[in-house]
Amino acid sequence: MKHRKCQVLVVGGGPGGYPAAIRAGQLGLDVVIVDKHGLGGTCLNRGCIPSKAFIHAAAKFEAMARHAGEPALGISLQAPPALDMAGLTAWKDGVVKKLTSGVGQLLKAAKAEHINGWAVFENAKTCTVETADGETIKITAEHVVLATGSVEVELPFLKFGGPVIGSTAALDLKQLPEKLVVVGAGYIGLELGIAFRKLGAQVTFVEALDRILPLYDREITRPVTMWLKKHGVDVHLNSKAKGAVTEKGQTFLEFEDADGKMQKLPAGAILVAVGRKPLTEGWGLENMGLDMDGRYVKVDDRCRTGMRDVWAIGDLAGEPLLAHKATAQGEMVAELIAGHRRVFDPAAIAAVCFTEPEIVGAGLTPDEAKAKGEEVITGKFPLAASGRYLSMEAGLDGGFVRVTARKSDHVILGIHAVGAHVAELSGEFALALEMGARLEDIAHTIHVHPTLTEGFMESALTALGHPIHISA
Repeated sequence: MKHRKCQVLVVGGGPGGYPAAIRAGQLGLDVVIVDKHGLGGTCLNRGCIPSKAFIHAAAKFEAMARHAGEPALGISLQAPPALDMAGLTAWKDGVVKKLTSGVGQLLKAAKAEHINGWAVFENAKTCTVETADGETIKITAEHVVLATGSVEVELPFLKFGGPVIGSTAALDLKQLPEKLVVVGAGYIGLELGIAFRKLGAQVTFVEALDRILPLYDREITRPVTMWLKKHGVDVHLNSKAKGAVTEKGQTFLEFEDADGKMQKLPAGAILVAVGRKPLTEGWGLENMGLDMDGRYVKVDDRCRTGMRDVWAIGDLAGEPLLAHKATAQGEMVAELIAGHRRVFDPAAIAAVCFTEPEIVGAGLTPDEAKAKGEEVITGKFPLAASGRYLSMEAGLDGGFVRVTARKSDHVILGIHAVGAHVAELSGEFALALEMGARLEDIAHTIHVHPTLTEGFMESALTALGHPIHISA
């Protein structure tokens, strides 16, 4: 058995772990990062990036199919496009490979040592790693950064296998299922379900709650609901999946509908998308003496655990389970270890749903602000009044930008938008909240024309009572 001592041991190479290792290396620390399932973690290998590549390809296919019908924009195709699902998957894998290989080069440049293997802790500072090459390495570190990430939630009555798949398997399908049933209408299920519908599959959702995307208010999700109805996607709300059965070679999802009656849906594939949970098993968490906060490792505002010099970041450390949150925490922890003064206290962490249309939110909704005792004013700008939006064929999807501000001093408390490409506004939204912007700050900032960012400026003007491009 080989022995390795280091200043910093990072366990997990996802969007929290690899930035922590890179930043620690940049600061001159002796760093080892252990990861078995591919540098970049779920985000780069099985989540954010491959799903967005898949969604992009689906949108392109749908657009081409539209041009093969009646001409649009003066463009027509003589025949509808043909889908090669295996080719789509191969292209997606190429994007992933390029990015993950880039992470390896960045770690190397930062002089962070990468060990491809699985770490199991025997105590808080020592682990044994079985490498991909069959070696066994014992690592002892002064500081341990836990960045093990999260895994898909598997339902006990819908175990993954055969026609029952999770989001990871959905992105690796070589054939398009004729009928796809999606269990769960949160952001993962909706993103993938909508993409499969664009590719031509018949898609049905079964959701236990009374609404889709429960983290967002109904005003924001209404355009997504409109798209689902327009494209023939059935959504069964207040319905509980019960299991999968096979009859005469056909798979069915059994579920209890809103009236308590048992129903069956034929399915070529059943996509279970009911959330993710922190990866806390299989690597010796129970041997480390850490405090827990429910199913997450308990941390303070510097991501310190209850064990001295052991840190936890990203999905392991609690909501929100977002890659960019993990990255920010990883960079911060590396700097804290190097002696810098930092604290994790963001004003807001923006979140995006790459549905049709896209949704972005940062900060409080009007109802959330009121629940906190705030008296608010809001401004909503319909993107159908945006020249840029119309020039992208996006004027009929019900998209808008909405700002929520405190009435007394006009400090912005929340910003939300729904519409084509609004994900690209997330950075401006987060910055405005982080800087403590007031409505006047946004309204008096000259926004470039024609861009979607003008919608944010116009929403601030609307809240102030004097919009320019809509009637007050």
